[in-house]
Amino acid sequence: MNYGEIKPVDIANGIGVRVSLFVSGCRNKCIECFNPMTWSFQYGNVYTKETENQIMELLNKSFIEGLTILGGEPFEPENQETVLQLVKRVKSELPNKNIWIYSGFTYEELIGEMPSRASLSITKDILKNIDILVDGRFEIKQKDLMIKFRGSRNQRIIDVQKTLQSNVIVLSYLNN
Repeated sequence: MNYGEIKPVDIANGIGVRVSLFVSGCRNKCIECFNPMTWSFQYGNVYTKETENQIMELLNKSFIEGLTILGGEPFEPENQETVLQLVKRVKSELPNKNIWIYSGFTYEELIGEMPSRASLSITKDILKNIDILVDGRFEIKQKDLMIKFRGSRNQRIIDVQKTLQSNVIVLSYLNN
């Protein structure tokens, strides 16, 4: 997997001060995407064990609330193995940090209720290790600069753990 950027201090992509990893590769190619350079799987730098160690070091600061993974597309099949490895390590070593993932895929696509290239055998393992999923493709016709943590009204902020427990999508209070 490649990544375009690691933001060591980010306040735009989730609650609190966060570390954000922008992965490379996205076939969704939303019109007016805010980050089109990350569509290429070759964009940026190769993600290595040293990269992961750097992220863990950045996360291990008291003022950091958690990790946000976005892109590109974290749930492209080529990215999922590395994303799973990272989220499992964060949950294991830094259990008090929360994890957000932004995806152009809907929750229903990720769990296989709707056909999708993103629904793999390990996709649910990623979901089991994250707290919030911001799902859905950016849609220019639903663009809204007034909503928090999303670019368009169709996107949802899902409390993943409550959703997995209840087997019904539970939206975060942040959707208001």
